Amino acid sequence: MKLNLKKPLVIFDLETTGLDLVKDRVIQLSYIKVYPDGCEERGDELINPEKNIDPVITQLTGISNDDVKDKPTFKQLAAKLNDVFTGSDIAGFNSNHFDVPLLAEEFLRAGIDFDFSKCRLIDVQTIFHKMERRNLAAAYKFYCGRKMEEDFEAHRADQDTEATYRVLMGELDMYAPGANEDPEKVLENDMQALADFSKQNDNVDFAGRIVWAEVNGKRTEVFNFGKHKGVPVADVLRFDPGYYSWILGGDFTYNTKQVLTRIRLREAQR
Repeated sequence: MKLNLKKPLVIFDLETTGLDLVKDRVIQLSYIKVYPDGCEERGDELINPEKNIDPVITQLTGISNDDVKDKPTFKQLAAKLNDVFTGSDIAGFNSNHFDVPLLAEEFLRAGIDFDFSKCRLIDVQTIFHKMERRNLAAAYKFYCGRKMEEDFEAHRADQDTEATYRVLMGELDMYAPGANEDPEKVLENDMQALADFSKQNDNVDFAGRIVWAEVNGKRTEVFNFGKHKGVPVADVLRFDPGYYSWILGGDFTYNTKQVLTRIRLREAQR
């Protein structure tokens, strides 16, 4: 099946030094950029995280400190990667929960204000979990008819990216309109429909510190933690302006600070 694209789709995967969005860094980024005409562009970068890679991570990914010591840092690659992702929709496996938020942090640390709100974010894992509720290896066997270990090395971003691309194509084949008898298991070959289906929460920032909620019949941003949980962000910025400074100086993700700043600037212009 050919993807029904109106703009490019970047399918990507990260390997990282860990799972902390604030402290951990990318050590490998791989992508497949699919264009509306069906052309495909592949990229794979090992990245110097400028911090030690724990032996547990090396055992998991096969990527050691020696492998990345002479590789470019994310900051050195940021402009190139910005060109790859700009103007595209974005897909990955568990990407909405981890890969996209961590990529956003890396871009911001490199001084690039990448606006992910302009991208449709398609999480292949979410689609899979809503349809079958298993992991990537099971998804690959289910949709592609083979075991991942027969075709790929485990825990390598380039291998997982390729598998994710094949799973997405398999999902669209299996759940195409008219392809099966269950009316609840239908996926349109449309990036907006897939992005909507991938969405699992009402987060405004990736970390979920600010979320959308109905307040007095109006959909608005509210804090989702701390002493102002459930209170509209605009109200807090007005009656407790020091809260903004506290968040900017605290151990929050760059993306959370970026989103809060955008809301603050918007409210100041009203």
